[in-house]
Amino acid sequence: MGDGNTASSTPAAVTEMKVDPARAAALAANLGAVKERLANAVSSAAYFGSGRSVRLVAVSKLKPANDILALHQPGDGQEGQVHFGENYAQELRDKAALLPRSIKWHFIGGLQSGHCKNLARISNLWCISSVDSAKKAKLLETARAAFQKEVASASESGEEAGPIHIHVQVNTSGEESKSGCNPGDETVALCRTIVEECPNLKLLGLMTIGAIARSKAVASDDSAENPDFVALREQRDLVTKALGLTEPLELSMGMSDDFASAVASGSGEVRIGSTIFGLRPAKADAKLTV
Repeated sequence: MGDGNTASSTPAAVTEMKVDPARAAALAANLGAVKERLANAVSSAAYFGSGRSVRLVAVSKLKPANDILALHQPGDGQEGQVHFGENYAQELRDKAALLPRSIKWHFIGGLQSGHCKNLARISNLWCISSVDSAKKAKLLETARAAFQKEVASASESGEEAGPIHIHVQVNTSGEESKSGCNPGDETVALCRTIVEECPNLKLLGLMTIGAIARSKAVASDDSAENPDFVALREQRDLVTKALGLTEPLELSMGMSDDFASAVASGSGEVRIGSTIFGLRPAKADAKLTV
């Protein structure tokens, strides 16, 4: 496989990929149920605006490209899912090469320096949600700038490669096992680097995963507020003030078990995987297509 994602807007592999009708119907039903729950959560979170939009990222980690295609191109006049998230850099690259460029990919896994060049060369990579150091931000910036020049010089390809949206990951729980910037000066400094030194990146907001115990607590008690969500909101306000930002930064927090609480706490994006796609196989058993 080459370094870049430079095929036409609809790869030939898409026309050859089979989508099982029964599987497609089950996935569509799951996605519909999640969207309904999300809409109810948004309407209940009046404090943050009853009409606000919350992005749903369907986390397709270890699921075949056929499943993604089924949700992206459902047919029968239904609106296709656009935003999909992947945890593994190589898996994202492989799927992006097979699937339509109209998909907006999110890299949500732990970001390593070695991932940056290859990820930045995926034209329809819409967001990286796990940037936690200035070094990685600058590697992404350099690689995206170089890729944009290549794309511009090969205009006949019809390819486009705009800035990559960035969520800065914040370690709100203070767990050593968690990635992310420390709250406070470290988070502010990284956000400043992206805004002031990385024109090919666009600071979209902040992201946290948080402590599992806290997520379980709010999942079982709708009235409870997750301390990690509160902390991320405070960090957003801190960054906004420190950098004098005029555009609001979004919060990316909430997954299958706790997304209603996250929305109630002001999240602008939730990441839902198993509730839509079902249980994941072991990594060794995962298949790119079926």
